[in-house]
Amino acid sequence: MDLDRFATDTPDDDAPADARVCVVATQPDTFERCRDGVYPSPTAYDRTEEPFEYTAFYRTAPVSAVTHYAPVEARTPQTRGDPGPMDESDWAATIDPFSDTDEVVVFELGDLVPLDSPVENDRNGVRGAWYCTVADLRAAASLSALAGRATTT
Repeated sequence: MDLDRFATDTPDDDAPADARVCVVATQPDTFERCRDGVYPSPTAYDRTEEPFEYTAFYRTAPVSAVTHYAPVEARTPQTRGDPGPMDESDWAATIDPFSDTDEVVVFELGDLVPLDSPVENDRNGVRGAWYCTVADLRAAASLSALAGRATTT
């Protein structure tokens, strides 16, 4: 279980309620890079063009829930082999298992904010990108409830 929400040094959950959020699924390796401020997305994914201020993370393991969100501070295009936020180990862990692309948009993130109440998986997880508001994240107890408020791509 993730105990961030009980820590005293985590950022406050004070994002504006109406701010737009992109909810994405993350494997453990990707989530660790999000903690370091980096979330890469292949340029072919719609989320690289969609406007949103925050990214929220459905963690496939160990908790199977949306547990955190973070402000998007920058969107940086990067081509494999070129200098940028990602090094070769980042490509190997976060892109290569899922895509054969050499071009990504790296969402550079602020500090991850733990949700007071994680959005628990009561269905088949998150596929693609879901768009909602921060208020929707705070109000939803389950993915089914969040899906009823979100739009998807």
